[in-house]
Amino acid sequence: MENRKEKIFTIFAIIFSIVLGSLLHFTYEWSNENTIVGLFSAINESTWEHLKLVFYPMLFASCLRLFLLKSNKNYLESTAMGIITSMGLIIILFYTYTGILGENYFLLDILIFIIAIILGELVSYKIVTRRRDSFKYTKIMSAILILGLLISFIYYTFLPPHINFFQDPNTLQSEINKCIL
Repeated sequence: MENRKEKIFTIFAIIFSIVLGSLLHFTYEWSNENTIVGLFSAINESTWEHLKLVFYPMLFASCLRLFLLKSNKNYLESTAMGIITSMGLIIILFYTYTGILGENYFLLDILIFIIAIILGELVSYKIVTRRRDSFKYTKIMSAILILGLLISFIYYTFLPPHINFFQDPNTLQSEINKCIL
Protein backbone atom coordinates (compact mmCIF):
# COMPACT_ATOMS: atom_id res chain seq x y z
CA MET A 1 0.00 0.00 0.00
CA GLU A 2 2.85 2.39 0.82
CA ASN A 3 4.44 1.89 -2.63
CA ARG A 4 1.05 2.57 -4.25
CA LYS A 5 0.89 5.94 -2.48
CA GLU A 6 4.44 6.69 -3.56
CA LYS A 7 3.61 5.77 -7.18
CA ILE A 8 0.58 8.06 -7.18
CA PHE A 9 2.60 10.83 -5.56
CA THR A 10 5.38 10.40 -8.13
CA ILE A 11 2.89 10.93 -10.96
CA PHE A 12 1.62 14.02 -9.13
CA ALA A 13 5.22 15.24 -8.59
CA ILE A 14 6.02 14.86 -12.29
CA ILE A 15 2.97 16.86 -13.36
CA PHE A 16 3.45 19.41 -10.58
CA SER A 17 7.14 19.95 -11.41
CA ILE A 18 6.50 20.31 -15.13
CA VAL A 19 3.67 22.82 -14.61
CA LEU A 20 5.43 24.85 -11.88
CA GLY A 21 8.75 24.78 -13.74
CA SER A 22 7.03 26.05 -16.87
CA LEU A 23 5.40 28.88 -14.94
CA LEU A 24 8.68 29.82 -13.25
CA HIS A 25 10.09 30.51 -16.69
CA PHE A 26 7.83 33.57 -16.88
CA THR A 27 7.28 34.71 -13.28
CA TYR A 28 10.30 37.03 -13.13
CA GLU A 29 9.07 38.98 -16.15
CA TRP A 30 5.45 38.87 -14.90
CA SER A 31 6.55 40.34 -11.56
CA ASN A 32 8.13 43.37 -13.26
CA GLU A 33 11.56 41.88 -12.55
CA ASN A 34 11.08 41.62 -8.81
CA THR A 35 14.36 40.62 -7.16
CA ILE A 36 12.76 38.18 -4.71
CA VAL A 37 10.89 36.45 -7.53
CA GLY A 38 14.18 36.31 -9.45
CA LEU A 39 15.68 34.10 -6.77
CA PHE A 40 13.26 31.32 -7.74
CA SER A 41 12.60 32.10 -11.41
CA ALA A 42 14.70 32.24 -14.53
CA ILE A 43 15.95 35.82 -14.82
CA ASN A 44 17.41 35.25 -18.29
CA GLU A 45 17.81 32.53 -20.91
CA SER A 46 21.08 31.07 -19.57
CA THR A 47 21.39 27.36 -18.94
CA TRP A 48 22.08 28.03 -15.24
CA GLU A 49 18.88 30.02 -14.79
CA HIS A 50 16.88 27.30 -16.53
CA LEU A 51 18.10 24.77 -13.97
CA LYS A 52 16.05 26.71 -11.38
CA LEU A 53 12.98 25.54 -13.29
CA VAL A 54 13.83 21.98 -12.28
CA PHE A 55 15.43 22.53 -8.88
CA TYR A 56 12.72 24.50 -7.08
CA PRO A 57 9.66 22.55 -8.28
CA MET A 58 11.30 19.20 -7.55
CA LEU A 59 12.50 20.40 -4.15
CA PHE A 60 9.02 21.65 -3.30
CA ALA A 61 7.42 18.40 -4.51
CA SER A 62 9.88 16.49 -2.36
CA CYS A 63 8.92 18.58 0.68
CA LEU A 64 5.28 17.76 -0.05
CA ARG A 65 6.22 14.05 -0.20
CA LEU A 66 7.80 14.30 3.24
CA PHE A 67 4.83 16.20 4.68
CA LEU A 68 2.00 14.22 3.07
CA LEU A 69 3.45 10.70 2.95
CA LYS A 70 5.87 10.91 5.88
CA SER A 71 8.55 9.45 3.57
CA ASN A 72 11.43 9.77 6.02
CA LYS A 73 13.37 6.72 4.86
CA ASN A 74 15.88 7.67 2.15
CA TYR A 75 14.12 11.03 1.77
CA LEU A 76 17.23 13.22 1.49
CA GLU A 77 18.98 10.85 -0.90
CA SER A 78 15.94 10.51 -3.14
CA THR A 79 15.54 14.29 -3.28
CA ALA A 80 19.21 14.96 -4.03
CA MET A 81 19.59 12.20 -6.62
CA GLY A 82 16.32 13.05 -8.37
CA ILE A 83 17.27 16.70 -8.70
CA ILE A 84 20.85 15.94 -9.79
CA THR A 85 19.58 13.45 -12.36
CA SER A 86 17.20 16.02 -13.86
CA MET A 87 19.72 18.85 -13.86
CA GLY A 88 22.45 16.61 -15.28
CA LEU A 89 20.20 15.38 -18.07
CA ILE A 90 19.26 18.92 -19.05
CA ILE A 91 22.90 19.98 -19.24
CA ILE A 92 24.06 16.87 -21.11
CA LEU A 93 21.17 16.67 -23.58
CA PHE A 94 21.02 20.42 -24.28
CA TYR A 95 24.73 20.83 -24.96
CA THR A 96 24.90 17.58 -26.93
CA TYR A 97 22.10 18.40 -29.33
CA THR A 98 23.08 22.06 -29.73
CA GLY A 99 26.68 21.00 -30.32
CA ILE A 100 25.56 18.60 -33.05
CA LEU A 101 22.94 20.85 -34.68
CA GLY A 102 24.71 24.17 -34.08
CA GLU A 103 21.65 25.90 -32.61
CA ASN A 104 18.85 25.27 -30.14
CA TYR A 105 15.20 24.57 -30.87
CA PHE A 106 12.40 25.57 -28.52
CA LEU A 107 10.47 22.30 -28.86
CA LEU A 108 13.56 20.19 -28.20
CA ASP A 109 14.31 22.30 -25.11
CA ILE A 110 10.80 21.67 -23.77
CA LEU A 111 11.04 17.96 -24.54
CA ILE A 112 14.37 17.75 -22.69
CA PHE A 113 12.84 19.57 -19.71
CA ILE A 114 9.92 17.11 -19.56
CA ILE A 115 12.11 14.02 -20.00
CA ALA A 116 14.55 15.26 -17.35
CA ILE A 117 11.79 15.78 -14.78
CA ILE A 118 10.18 12.41 -15.50
CA LEU A 119 13.48 10.55 -15.16
CA GLY A 120 14.53 12.55 -12.09
CA GLU A 121 11.25 11.82 -10.32
CA LEU A 122 11.53 8.13 -11.24
CA VAL A 123 15.03 8.01 -9.74
CA SER A 124 13.64 9.72 -6.65
CA TYR A 125 10.81 7.16 -6.46
CA LYS A 126 13.22 4.22 -6.76
CA ILE A 127 15.39 5.52 -3.93
CA VAL A 128 12.58 6.53 -1.58
CA THR A 129 10.90 3.10 -1.95
CA ARG A 130 14.11 1.13 -1.51
CA ARG A 131 13.79 -1.41 1.31
CA ARG A 132 17.04 -0.72 3.06
CA ASP A 133 17.70 2.58 4.73
CA SER A 134 20.60 4.70 3.53
CA PHE A 135 23.75 5.26 5.50
CA LYS A 136 24.11 8.22 7.83
CA TYR A 137 26.90 9.67 5.67
CA THR A 138 24.85 9.57 2.47
CA LYS A 139 22.08 11.44 4.28
CA ILE A 140 24.57 14.10 5.39
CA MET A 141 26.11 14.39 1.90
CA SER A 142 22.65 14.65 0.33
CA ALA A 143 21.65 17.43 2.72
CA ILE A 144 24.90 19.28 1.97
CA LEU A 145 24.30 18.88 -1.78
CA ILE A 146 20.73 20.23 -1.60
CA LEU A 147 21.78 23.12 0.62
CA GLY A 148 24.77 23.85 -1.63
CA LEU A 149 22.55 24.00 -4.70
CA LEU A 150 20.09 26.27 -2.91
CA ILE A 151 22.85 28.66 -1.86
CA SER A 152 24.38 28.55 -5.35
CA PHE A 153 21.11 29.44 -7.05
CA ILE A 154 20.69 32.42 -4.75
CA TYR A 155 24.32 33.58 -4.91
CA TYR A 156 24.73 33.18 -8.68
CA THR A 157 21.50 35.04 -9.37
CA PHE A 158 23.31 38.17 -8.18
CA LEU A 159 26.97 37.36 -8.87
CA PRO A 160 27.29 34.82 -11.67
CA PRO A 161 30.66 33.98 -13.17
CA HIS A 162 31.21 35.50 -16.60
CA ILE A 163 31.13 32.23 -18.53
CA ASN A 164 28.67 31.03 -21.16
CA PHE A 165 26.84 28.67 -18.80
CA PHE A 166 25.59 31.70 -16.83
CA GLN A 167 25.16 34.06 -19.77
CA ASP A 168 21.93 34.84 -21.61
CA PRO A 169 22.70 33.97 -25.24
CA ASN A 170 20.30 36.70 -26.42
CA THR A 171 21.66 39.65 -24.40
CA LEU A 172 25.07 38.30 -23.35
CA GLN A 173 24.24 39.44 -19.79
CA SER A 174 24.39 37.15 -16.81
CA GLU A 175 23.27 38.92 -13.67
CA ILE A 176 19.99 40.34 -12.46
CA ASN A 177 19.60 43.85 -13.89
CA LYS A 178 17.40 45.53 -11.30
CA CYS A 179 18.98 44.43 -8.05
CA ILE A 180 17.06 46.41 -5.46
CA LEU A 181 16.56 44.67 -2.16
